[in-house]
Amino acid sequence: MKTILMAFLFLLSSMPLFASDNRAVPISYQISGFQYEAQGWNNCGPATLTMALSYFGYENNQQRAAQWLKPNSEDKNVSPWQMIEFVNSQIPELSVQALARSGGNLQLLKELIAADFPVIIEEGYDPEPERLGWMGHYLLLHSYDDTQSTFISHDSYSGSNLPYSYEHVQKFWQHFNYNYIVLYQPNRWETLQEILGDNVDFTQNSINALEIARMEATANPQEVFAWFNIGTNYSALGMFEEATVAYDQARRIGIPWRMLWYQFSIYEAYNAMGRYDDTIELARAVLNDGGGQYVEETYYYAGVAREGLGENSRALDNYNAAITFNPNFDLAIESRDLLLDSLNS
Repeated sequence: MKTILMAFLFLLSSMPLFASDNRAVPISYQISGFQYEAQGWNNCGPATLTMALSYFGYENNQQRAAQWLKPNSEDKNVSPWQMIEFVNSQIPELSVQALARSGGNLQLLKELIAADFPVIIEEGYDPEPERLGWMGHYLLLHSYDDTQSTFISHDSYSGSNLPYSYEHVQKFWQHFNYNYIVLYQPNRWETLQEILGDNVDFTQNSINALEIARMEATANPQEVFAWFNIGTNYSALGMFEEATVAYDQARRIGIPWRMLWYQFSIYEAYNAMGRYDDTIELARAVLNDGGGQYVEETYYYAGVAREGLGENSRALDNYNAAITFNPNFDLAIESRDLLLDSLNS
């Protein structure tokens, strides 16, 4: 198995590596103008997004975002694409747009901050003193200081203006494929394009993020998050067979038990390859883990698997469970309606 996996990594080495021309940035920089807001229960995503929007004069508190992003307060996760959709479609009175990409690095974060672009990263988290176990979290980064090798964050859970070392950010950001969200005004789009380079293009960005993950897995074949990120980036590219190889390896090493509260491309890959039983096995484990029943995506992807198996009644039950939990979950609504149309035709 090890020989097969190393050969798999070698084949990936032909993928092009993103080479950016680093922009000169100050030794330290702070974006001013954010209003700190501690998160309510289970409200990391809405609270962090609200803080980022406050830079542009947004005056609502986190409840407006929460009511749309997670109508059920017990919802364990808000994904980056949902936060982007909220900014781009739900607050027309504010001339702000948002973009999410993967495969970021520390230099890119500094370039964005130095250019006054609010940036949110998604990372692994297990804060002191509670030590509740690994989970996902968002951080709004508003400053950096090369002399101290730190970013300063408004952390909706732990407090305002908290320093996080470059080493800490690098380590825990990897857990979420180096995902980042940038907020910008339309008249600054060209400046943002210059900073992002070819990562503006979603497909090229997925290729670039894949190369980062491949290099990390080559350097340490037991790095579970690198393998999971390989799978995620292959899924983004529609290369599901390759994605399942990487996801299988991540599972063999051992992914955190809460991983599938937050990241769902593994279901997409297994379903695309007809591995419906694997999807159902994973979904069942999540639903039984003490919190995963509050993740609408679990019901949705289990519904896709049930439909793939021809179990249409159970598929409809799953889609409806997802929609009941989050009436704004368009994927489940579309899948349910398509299934009903096919059954009634």
